[in-house]
Parts: sequence; structure tokens; C-alpha cells
Amino acid sequence: MTDYVVGDIQGCLDPLLKLLDRVQFEPTTDRLIATGDLINRGPQSLETLRFCMDLGSAFKTVLGNHDLHLLAIAHGIRKPTPKDTLDGILKASDRDQLVSWLQQQPLLLRVGQYTIVHAGIPPNWTISTAQTLAAEVEQVLRSDRAQSYFQGMYGDQPDKWSDDLRGPARWRLITNYLTRMRYCTASGQLELQTKTAPGQQAKQLTAQFAPWFSYPTRKTVDDNIIFGHWAALEGRHLGNNLFPLDTGYVWGGAMRLMNLSSADYIEQSAPSNNSQ
Repeated sequence: MTDYVVGDIQGCLDPLLKLLDRVQFEPTTDRLIATGDLINRGPQSLETLRFCMDLGSAFKTVLGNHDLHLLAIAHGIRKPTPKDTLDGILKASDRDQLVSWLQQQPLLLRVGQYTIVHAGIPPNWTISTAQTLAAEVEQVLRSDRAQSYFQGMYGDQPDKWSDDLRGPARWRLITNYLTRMRYCTASGQLELQTKTAPGQQAKQLTAQFAPWFSYPTRKTVDDNIIFGHWAALEGRHLGNNLFPLDTGYVWGGAMRLMNLSSADYIEQSAPSNNSQ
């Protein structure tokens, strides 16, 4: 049995199928794990979601910000934006089944020696803390409080963790850390507007903000973390225990698959004219 982890699919099923064919993926013995953002921006969001769900126990994922956005739309909290490619799902005959399945997925996974999360883990949290707080939001998503969660999900505040936070504000910040974070301070204060890679960030981003993974004092410095979300990193090497898997296929880059047994990467490049 081999576990493979794929970066953000974002509704691009064809390159995923090519990667799985290249590694001779066998769902009866192997397992595919995703870093979240299964859907949106690419042309095959419905097909991707159906494929992942139909894999059954051979598939696991964490939730990404685009996945949560779909759920908020499905719950009537938001309307699709012009850039969204979610109509196929929203109009599908099996919409309710797909949405229900997606809503049951976790925000964080532990697989052997690896922690898998969509965006990252703030410097001031341990893996144990992240697991506990992720489970707190997962429980809300799977309960009759889900509607309240989605009503309060959008927003950039609060931007710094406190154990005193309660209710929607607490859930929102946990979600923002795990699914939207790129830059923050050493104490975990978020800056959520900048999406460019380190070294290219906007001049208004003050020196106190840096990539979440860059702090030598972060409490997860010795942990193996697999994450997606930040396509602008272009999969660059960040250290021996950080594994960035979003290499921006939907933006003309590549889709990256990681063999957990060997830690090797396999990539499928996008056509030169690919841009959503």
C-alpha cells in the first residue's frame, strides 16, 4: 500500500488522472490524500468532486478555503462570484450528496509522521494544539451549528489567537489559520491580503510579517508538514520537513503528487496556454 498526497486540484481532474496513471495508482491497495481546494477555478469541479467521493476509503482530504466557499454557497450564505466554477456542482442532481460528503471532511490530518493541512499552522501552535482546534471546528461543521458557522466564516478579524475567543469569531480565526494563512507575525497575528511569494510581497507589508513557516522559533519546527494553498511559492524547497504541494496547475504551473513512502515528487505540467 502506498499513500500519495496531491496539491490543490481546483477542479482540474485530467492532470490528476494522468498523475495517478503514471504511478499506477490502485484504489484497492493505495490511498490518495489531498491538501484541500478540490474544486473551483478549473473546468471540472463537478467531475473532480464525484471522482474523489467515489474513491471511498481510498481517498482523504482536508478542507481548503475554496471547499468551504462552496459549502457556504450551498447553505445560502454567499452567492458565487464571477470567477467561481461551481455551477456544475450547484445544479447537479447529486448536489446534496456531494455537499454533505464534503462537509464531513476534516481541517487537519495526521498520516504517519506527517501533518497535512491546507494553508499551514501558526508559529505559536503545536501540532497538538492545531489538532484540538481543528477538531473543534470539524465538530461544528458536522452539527446543527453549521449554519451559524458559515454565516460568520468570512472576514479577517480577529487576526490573533486568544484562548478567550468564543463562538463564530473563534471558529473564523481557526479556519483562517488553517485554510487562508500565508503571512503572519511570530506571535501568530495574521496578514491575509498578500498572496505573492516571499521576496515579492507588497511594500506595505511591514517587516513584522513573514511566511508562517519561516520562524525558527515556531513550535512545529521539528514536525513534517504537508500543505497546499500558496501557489506563488511554486513548490520551492523550504527545508527538509516542509512539503509545499500547490504548484499552481490551474494558473499554468504543474500539479504535484508526493509519494509518502519515498517523499518523492511527481509532477504533471499544465499546457502552455492553461490559465483560468
